[in-house]
Amino acid sequence: MSEPVFPPLLTGHPVQGGEDPFARARALAALGCDSGTVVYNIQADHLRVAIVFAPEVALQDAMAMLPLCAVGFQNALGALAPPEVAVHLGWDGLICVNGARCGTFRAAASTTDPAEVPDWLIIGWELTLLQTSEAPGNAPDVTALYEEGCADVSATNLVESWSRHMMTWLNRWQEDGNAPLHSEWMGLLRGVGEPIAQAGVFLGTDDRFGMLIRDGADTQLRPLTELLETA
Repeated sequence: MSEPVFPPLLTGHPVQGGEDPFARARALAALGCDSGTVVYNIQADHLRVAIVFAPEVALQDAMAMLPLCAVGFQNALGALAPPEVAVHLGWDGLICVNGARCGTFRAAASTTDPAEVPDWLIIGWELTLLQTSEAPGNAPDVTALYEEGCADVSATNLVESWSRHMMTWLNRWQEDGNAPLHSEWMGLLRGVGEPIAQAGVFLGTDDRFGMLIRDGADTQLRPLTELLETA
C-alpha cells in the first residue's frame, strides 16, 4: 500500500499495528514537533489520523480547527464517494455516513484554559472502513464506509484529499475568519432544531462554534473546549 502524499507545510508520520495516532501525536507535540505533523494509521478495517497545530490565538479561538478539520473531511469524502452518499457531522465530533455513525473527531491541547494560547492543539479523526462483527445489521445506527457504496474509496486517497481540503479551509479561515467556515459547518450539522435528551433544543452554534441549547426561556452555551480530552 502506498503512503499518502501531503501538500506543502504538512509532514506525514505513519504508525503501524494497533498504535493510536492521536496518542503518538500528543507525545510528539509535547516533545516540540513541527506544526503540520500528520500521524496516521491505515488498516484494512480502520483509518485513524491526527494532526498537530501550533496555534497563535487563544484556545477558545483555536478550537475552530475542530470544525475546520471536520468540514475538510466532509468535503474530501464527498469528492471521492458516489454522489448518493450523504456525509454529515455532529457537533460533538460524530461522523455520519448515510445517517449512521461511521467515525468521530477528537481534540486535545496543552491547556484547557480557553483564554490561554496553547503550545499545541491536536485534532484527530477515525473512520470505520469495514465492520468486524459477524452481524452488522444488529446495529443499524452504526455503519462502515465500505458498506455504504464506497468500496472504491482508497483510504490513502481519502487521507490525501482530506489534507488538501483541510489546508484550503485553513487558508480561508486565516484570511476571512470564522464566518465562511461557520456557514459551511452549519449546513452539515446533524440535529439542529431537534431536542437533546434532558437538555433542551439544539438551536445551532454561536460565532465560535459553541452549541446553543434552548431550555424553555433559557439559552445555554456549550463551548467547543468542553470536547477537549485530558491526559
